[in-house]
Amino acid sequence: MNELGAVVVTWNSQELIGPCLEALRPWVGEVVVVDNASEDGTVEEGHRRAGVRWIVNPNNRGFAGAANQGIAALEKPFVLLLNPDVVLLDSPAPLLEACQAPKVGAAAGQLVGADLRPQLGFAIRRFPGPLALALEVLGVNRLWPGNPVNRRYRCRDLDWSQPSDVEQPAGAFLLIRKAAWQAVGGFDEAFHPVWFEDVDFLKRLREGGWRVRYAPACRARHAGGGSVRKISREDRELCWYSNLLRYAAKHLSPEAFSAVCLSVMTGAALRLVTGIARERSLRPARIFRRVAAMACRALADRRPSDVTLPLARWQRQAEQQKVRAPVS
Repeated sequence: MNELGAVVVTWNSQELIGPCLEALRPWVGEVVVVDNASEDGTVEEGHRRAGVRWIVNPNNRGFAGAANQGIAALEKPFVLLLNPDVVLLDSPAPLLEACQAPKVGAAAGQLVGADLRPQLGFAIRRFPGPLALALEVLGVNRLWPGNPVNRRYRCRDLDWSQPSDVEQPAGAFLLIRKAAWQAVGGFDEAFHPVWFEDVDFLKRLREGGWRVRYAPACRARHAGGGSVRKISREDRELCWYSNLLRYAAKHLSPEAFSAVCLSVMTGAALRLVTGIARERSLRPARIFRRVAAMACRALADRRPSDVTLPLARWQRQAEQQKVRAPVS
């Protein structure tokens, strides 16, 4: 598979990067790891594996920025993009074969958990419309996961044993045709640091006339949330809602975007009440007050507002470290 390279994006992934790289060794000859200013021993752990090229960023460029760096650094026509908490279990040949078909811009395999069961509801979804996003932020999908909108959004009707065209597989395990990536301008780095950048990328692929295939013969084990769990709850909430609003502003009508903003504000109020009752403290008030304020500004401006405070804090932390130059 000389046409295939791999890109792994890391951030504080010391305990994950070793197994990820070891699993790639038999199948992929050229691997690039882009590290987003990890503060643990990710880079040192990764350097124990031979044949891996590293790009070490002095600050956190986010998943989209780092993925673009890695894909651009590879001269291969096909690139397997992986999260560090993904371990390849089978040959990626079925993905490569699927992606070589005419007008196929990306292909996804089957993500499984530690029990080797498919990660239904996460691995492949349809593009979220305004109703799916509204039910998500209002908590309806969590309380009533079997509702028709959520079943369709999370592809509960998909035959997971059969290859098929799909809309939105997770960016955690995605083979990309580099020509398609170039045609749509790569990942949008405004989706910082994480969430919805893969949804936006695949949406633009679809709008550009590219297909996306699902090839279940290639499996990968996915732990889930390895790096995200190291972000504070407040920062996670703010970044997820911010990028959800960014996606809605970019791909939905102005009326639908307004409806999503109102849903975020309503959902924040509900979570505020239930969070205070559950935790018996006012801690949730700060989080959801900021979420509601962010949605209110987005509604007034008709565009999402950037989440600057947590990102600025990460930036300051990175700049306080000794700046490390990219190494090979």
